[in-house]
Amino acid sequence: MDPPPLSVPRAADGFRAYAPEVDERVLEVFARAEDPGDWRQLHALWLGRVASEAGQAEAATPEAELWRQSRSRRSATADEVLSGPSTVTFIKELFNTFFRDDLYGRHRPVAKVILSGGAVDERAFGLSEVLKAALSFSLDQDWYGYSDSRGRLACREAVARLENQRLGLTVYDEANVALTLGGTFSVNALADFILGSRRATLAPALAAIPNYPPLVQAVARRAPVSLAAVPCRDGVVSLRPLIDQLRPETPLVLLQTVNNPTGGAVDEDELAELIRKASPQTMILLDECHECVGELPWRSPLRASANVVRIASVSKSWAAPGFKAGWIVGDAAVIAEYYEFASTTYGGPPSLLYLFIEVMARLERWLLEGLDCPGPSEFMEFEPHLGLTPSRLETAYSVYRGDRRGAEAGLLALRDVSVGLMQDLGAEVMVPRFSVNAAVRFPGWRDSYVCYRDILAQTGVSFLPGILTFCFSGAIMRMTTARTAPDLRDAADRLAGLRFPQPAAV
Repeated sequence: MDPPPLSVPRAADGFRAYAPEVDERVLEVFARAEDPGDWRQLHALWLGRVASEAGQAEAATPEAELWRQSRSRRSATADEVLSGPSTVTFIKELFNTFFRDDLYGRHRPVAKVILSGGAVDERAFGLSEVLKAALSFSLDQDWYGYSDSRGRLACREAVARLENQRLGLTVYDEANVALTLGGTFSVNALADFILGSRRATLAPALAAIPNYPPLVQAVARRAPVSLAAVPCRDGVVSLRPLIDQLRPETPLVLLQTVNNPTGGAVDEDELAELIRKASPQTMILLDECHECVGELPWRSPLRASANVVRIASVSKSWAAPGFKAGWIVGDAAVIAEYYEFASTTYGGPPSLLYLFIEVMARLERWLLEGLDCPGPSEFMEFEPHLGLTPSRLETAYSVYRGDRRGAEAGLLALRDVSVGLMQDLGAEVMVPRFSVNAAVRFPGWRDSYVCYRDILAQTGVSFLPGILTFCFSGAIMRMTTARTAPDLRDAADRLAGLRFPQPAAV
């Protein structure tokens, strides 16, 4: 049987701009809370309203009744939401509810195609065989003992050279690098390291939104946080709201250089302005983990400033979200001080991964340099005890280059297919410049969590509600495009019958 016709026409060119400003539905939740400083009340009210709007079965629940019995108690403002003491925890707990209790809890039997994961499907885009061989060699050599808390020296040197190449400057060496347990861990560790036990005396930290709730919550646990809603237009994220809120006493700024979920990259000139304006005591954390799937433009050399720490992970770029491996790059004095923190709190990263990261960093740098074939100087970068030969290194590099180029081409193709699929359904898509995610807007819905529930109930396809990335306005959804081709075909078939709400029902 042919699917029923769509209730709205095909979207033309998607939407070109989005700003996560606070809309009236968010304000209404804060206005109805007896104590808007209590995240539990905000959490319960939000889910209660979702239940009251998401169908007859949900409407009969105690959660929905809580919403129906509530009433407006005050006038709430956007500033109250963006700088309130409970906002970050409220969103993080909503994030927990979605993954723990909702999508992978009671609704897991309904979810047939999951487009909300946020990472590359490792089954389709797994590690290069060269990197697997490095892991196997390390296991054979029993290389999983204690080590320097910042990581092995040769591995850190390889990462430093890669980061020099990425930035286009020779500014880093091994003293500027510490290996870590991935992006989320790095932000959590850095927040603890920088803010420590000084919470009571700190001015608010700043976090740009949209953002990933675990990262913002990591900062909010140690200091009050003000959220800066940064708009994205035509793939460029303006940092003007963040710059305007920056103060000399600001202790920390958290910023994703590629926005999640829009896939837009920060305006590098404005990033340079932010760094110049910040006082030497203000630490700027640049989460660079979404700088993948697309050729990034010029990066400001001010990313290497003394009060900037850059964060990288193998989760997105190398399709290894469960490896929990990455690194931080910063001023040598900061990294030296971080050594004490690392040795005290977690000891150090898994030493089994050192050769894996070293091989990846060296081969990746050669790709960025445009190297066709490694020669004697490249061969000398590896230590003799590894047993490499020039011919084996040439073969390894050829395989790695093919794997990386194939993965990049495949991910770009899937992203294009995913965007086209959504547009054919009548949805609007902000076409991403980078990353494996895209922002989607389905006509007829005003609330992203209600939109998620309705689409899941109708089709068995899940998207991530934008509210879980601090998108405080509209029914913005995040779609992860880096799934398998069969998943996308299945999603297309299921979504073909999606019925959009009529205006009178909103």
